Amino acid sequence: MKFIVIGISDAPSPWFPPEVMEIVRKGKVFSGGKRHHEMVARLLPDGARWIDITVPLDHVFEQYTALSTLHTAPYSSIIVFASGDPLFFGFANTIRRKMPEADIELYPSFNSLQMLAHRLVMPYHDMRVVSLTGRPWPELDRALIERSAKIGVLTDGEHTPATIARRMLDYGYADYLMHVGTHLGNPESEEVTTLTLDEATRRDFPMPNCVILSPPSDFRPQNSKRKTPFGIPDCEFALLDGREKMITKMPVRLLTLQALDLPRRHVLWDIGFCTGSVSIEARLLFPHLRIEAFEIRPECEAIIHDNMRRHGAPGIGVHMGDFLSANVCCDSIATNSGAPDAVFIGGHGGRLKDVMAKVLQYLTPDGVMVMNSVSAPRVTTDSQRLWDEACHELQLAQEPPLHIQIDNHHPITILKCKR
Repeated sequence: MKFIVIGISDAPSPWFPPEVMEIVRKGKVFSGGKRHHEMVARLLPDGARWIDITVPLDHVFEQYTALSTLHTAPYSSIIVFASGDPLFFGFANTIRRKMPEADIELYPSFNSLQMLAHRLVMPYHDMRVVSLTGRPWPELDRALIERSAKIGVLTDGEHTPATIARRMLDYGYADYLMHVGTHLGNPESEEVTTLTLDEATRRDFPMPNCVILSPPSDFRPQNSKRKTPFGIPDCEFALLDGREKMITKMPVRLLTLQALDLPRRHVLWDIGFCTGSVSIEARLLFPHLRIEAFEIRPECEAIIHDNMRRHGAPGIGVHMGDFLSANVCCDSIATNSGAPDAVFIGGHGGRLKDVMAKVLQYLTPDGVMVMNSVSAPRVTTDSQRLWDEACHELQLAQEPPLHIQIDNHHPITILKCKR
């Protein structure tokens, strides 16, 4: 089966070069969105068959596959109209994924972010591109945490310019202007607007639209309110009932992240997050990570969200409830974000063996578990003994423990094991 994929702008009466017009004139089977059909209907030959691209896409590809089995010349190729550049988060990628053996021929147009950059006379070779079209927030969050200077964002009905602006302001990423392009390529309704994030939160823009985020012309990185320290001071976290002991101290926190080997990990589970200091430090230092944080104490939910906003750490999955209960559905968490390959056990409520056994159901083959044991009377002996027994019973390989003491606090032992 051959697919000829033709890029199309938002113009109500699209223009195509003679080569493409000849392909359309000889075509028999066409496909595209309903909006595309309205735009090109007058160009299609008599008797043309049209296949709407609608969700679920499986039904669309069933129709393509049925045509491929006919083995007759009129149905040996399908002409597909797709928005912009079909390889730029576009339908040609879907064809490659669904029908990897298909022959694909492309006639691209400019994608929407290119057109918006053209209207702004803005060089875009250094633009970081994020798609929120049918996708969650992690890639935009990562681009913000990494302080990308210029971010192109593909939007949808849920991830609107106003919603994006509110999220950025909530987490302190206010040092951007937002450029919004709507109906790009349509001379009758195209509009390009530049505004502050605060202004964007109060505006509704028609679909389709896209966004470019860029710093103001007078922006200087050294004046940014949002900086990522290597080691967040403990005093900058909201605490549980103001208790300074209920936080993993900064030097211990950094050594814990080192033990977890996070630069080469993908998914971190933080069990018993309390203030969220470990998750937040990891999120800022290693923004490629997917982080899922678990806590049984309901009062900690507001604390971690407060700390996430204080430090500009969006995108941490927060799960409240008993980690060992059915109410915390680890199956769906692992399905949505991936199986953990790094797990920090910050709290276990005396049920360490059960927690480790449950973690082992999801931990990847090369995954690691880390726990900090406090060397205090009636505490260390129990927690480290339980850890040693669990590692033996679960056949986990322990690494040499690391002992550390900070000022007058109790000594800490950083424990690590792997499959």
